[in-house]
Amino acid sequence: MPEYFIHSINALSHGLLGTIVPFLFVLTIVVFFHELGHFLVARWAGVKVLTFSLGFGPELAGFNDRHGTRWKISAIPLGGYVKFFGDDSEASTPSTETLAAMTAEEREGSFHHKSVGKRTAIVAAGPVANFILGALIFAGMALYYGKPSTIARVDGLVAESVAANAGFKVGDVVVDIDGSAIQSFADMQRIVASNAGSELGFKVKRDGAIVALTATPALREVKDPFGNAHRIGVLGIEHKAQVGEATSASVGVLEALKIGVEQVWYIISSTFKFLGSLFVGTGNPAEVSGVIGIAKLSGQAASAGFQFVINLCAILSVSIGLLNLFPIPLLDGGHLLFYSAEALRGRPLSERTQEVGFRIGLGLVLMLMVFATYNDILRIAGS
Repeated sequence: MPEYFIHSINALSHGLLGTIVPFLFVLTIVVFFHELGHFLVARWAGVKVLTFSLGFGPELAGFNDRHGTRWKISAIPLGGYVKFFGDDSEASTPSTETLAAMTAEEREGSFHHKSVGKRTAIVAAGPVANFILGALIFAGMALYYGKPSTIARVDGLVAESVAANAGFKVGDVVVDIDGSAIQSFADMQRIVASNAGSELGFKVKRDGAIVALTATPALREVKDPFGNAHRIGVLGIEHKAQVGEATSASVGVLEALKIGVEQVWYIISSTFKFLGSLFVGTGNPAEVSGVIGIAKLSGQAASAGFQFVINLCAILSVSIGLLNLFPIPLLDGGHLLFYSAEALRGRPLSERTQEVGFRIGLGLVLMLMVFATYNDILRIAGS
């Protein structure tokens, strides 16, 4: 076999391993905590849990715990599920005939015989667990690495930029944006990046006085260190950290938790802003990523270091938690929508209505997956 061919195979295998392994590591952690949220609250509510699965399809390995729950790893590692007693499928759809035939004792452990409040708590626990995981990871990183404290100083202005036209001057120090205190240049970048097209109020310290300015970040396409293109808001402010200026301030546990919660809220609010931009036509649908895109990001994060992998894990956890809360049948949010209707009507929706809803939800999820995968393929082909 030619030597160059062997080198090509080795490079390809290393590339695949460098992408797939980090991707499965990140996805497994996120899915495990999501399903663990469902599992723990179900146990608290007295629901019998039949299966806790990481992945779908045929079982690869597993065991039964003392409560009779089958914990297993399945062949298709792109998600997971918890199956409760009374469920007709992994999507927690009920069967009227099966539920009606249950004895009084069996109904005690049946998910679908629990009150609306308990079922709501069980379903919501998955996304909530994802938010908690994200907050704890961000908090842990703040405790370990500290909080960036690089001053948000204007060291230069791009000619004819938004900042130049808004009245910013070299030497200004940004201390507040729309009521949010700015403690580092990264704080300012984060707010500006997610507010393209939205007018922001700035307070800057200039010659010992506070000056108020307003500016609307312009939408620009920029590339991250890995070459991935992103459309974000920019002002045209240049910053050059001086020697010894880029430091990290140590934080306590409470401050770290506060930072973790703020990071989670930032991801949630940024997601809604992006969806809003898609709705009004200013957003770029091509930025929607799927499994391939996440796998690529996982590989890039792994090449940069473990810190970046854990950071991606936190971001993905919050994003998946939020996605699952969307009111689409088949997702957790769809179940919560049905339970809301049940609470208002005083009785569950008909089995036929729920079946139609789940089919519509499945169609929407499949279309989103196809669209996201199409975007991923286009990005890879164009890179």
